[in-house]
Amino acid sequence: MGWFYIILAAVNELIGVWGLTRFSKKRNITNAIMYVGGLGLSFAFIYASFDYLPTSIAYATWTGVGTGGVVLMNMLFFGESKSFIRVLSLVAIIVGVTGLKVI
Repeated sequence: MGWFYIILAAVNELIGVWGLTRFSKKRNITNAIMYVGGLGLSFAFIYASFDYLPTSIAYATWTGVGTGGVVLMNMLFFGESKSFIRVLSLVAIIVGVTGLKVI
């Protein structure tokens, strides 16, 4: 159940950041709800995951997946650079978070 909460937390974090990006360009209630609601639900789900997983693993996974997801989302949908170094850094985040769970 803890991993399910981590996934929900990460997905809602992406929704919140997408809402933040939209809200910074056009301030309306829909974008504000996406921003505040997405990040609020993200925090609620990460908190719920602490009942099932060690905090260090849950938090590191959530931040890694969230960071990687936001970078990937911005590369795909908002025109951020897809340079080799950025992609390599994204892979390093994934390897690092995976390493924390494996060891």
